[in-house]
Amino acid sequence: MGNAAADNVAVCSDEGNDPYNLIVADLVALIGHVQSSLRLIESAIAREALLAEHDAANNIFILDDVTPRYMAASTTLRACDAGLGAALDRLLDSEAPTHILN
Repeated sequence: MGNAAADNVAVCSDEGNDPYNLIVADLVALIGHVQSSLRLIESAIAREALLAEHDAANNIFILDDVTPRYMAASTTLRACDAGLGAALDRLLDSEAPTHILN
């Protein structure tokens, strides 16, 4: 039992395994991925708009407009980004839990 307690102390004192820091790092990574996806969607919308203008100039009309799907995905990702940002802010506003060893 003494070794199990010692192992637990070693894990708690190792900052690489600190759950608080792991959660913060994971949230930061998720926010980065969501924001990257938002940029990709914005680029796709801009590309679609440019192609639509080009096609309209050539009197070609495409009825399959994918912009509404992009907009729905963008709206959902923006809500996700806001929620993840709020979660990260709350974690950072609170003090990181400290491990008191007796």
